[in-house]
Amino acid sequence: MVMNVIGLFGWVSGWVVLLGVSVYSADWLVWVFLPYFVYGPYRALTQLRYFPAALSMLSILRTYRWQLLRGVPCGLTDRPEVSSRHYGWFEFPNPACPEQWLPMVFTRHLRLEWWCRRMAPRAKPHLKAQIEEIWFAGDARFEGVIAAPGRKGRGPRRMHVVEQRSTPQDGESLNDRGAGPDDIAWGRRVDGPTVRS
Repeated sequence: MVMNVIGLFGWVSGWVVLLGVSVYSADWLVWVFLPYFVYGPYRALTQLRYFPAALSMLSILRTYRWQLLRGVPCGLTDRPEVSSRHYGWFEFPNPACPEQWLPMVFTRHLRLEWWCRRMAPRAKPHLKAQIEEIWFAGDARFEGVIAAPGRKGRGPRRMHVVEQRSTPQDGESLNDRGAGPDDIAWGRRVDGPTVRS
């Protein structure tokens, strides 16, 4: 969140400062700053798009604790049981039934390059090894935050929101996945009233 605020402030203030400089300087200097004048507003708007994801992460992390998981299946291919187009998936164990693995997908494509390079089928082994061990906070039946270990294994880094987007099979409901009233209440705390039993 701090980096989002700094980034937004930096792009907006940089644009204003360069505008002020170009008004009181030689005309040719406007042409030097022109790429920034065009690109700066786009970056400021893009920076604003990071805030909903950051607030969602904050909500999830206040509700669920981090778990360190090894060998979590992942991929970039489409999955028939996922109801909408997505940008990659990870499978996490169902908290109520650990032998059942549920796919979760990235909710937004922003800042996914790092993850996609490591999840690709033809990724080099040293890149795939960087996501062999991952951090996860959330419930695989609802929503969560995924992160890669930091350098030398220190704390979660490169956080991203993942969601459960599977289409229920044959009338399956959250109760069939072992989600009791308490689990649904926790899911609503994070996801709002959209979580239904």
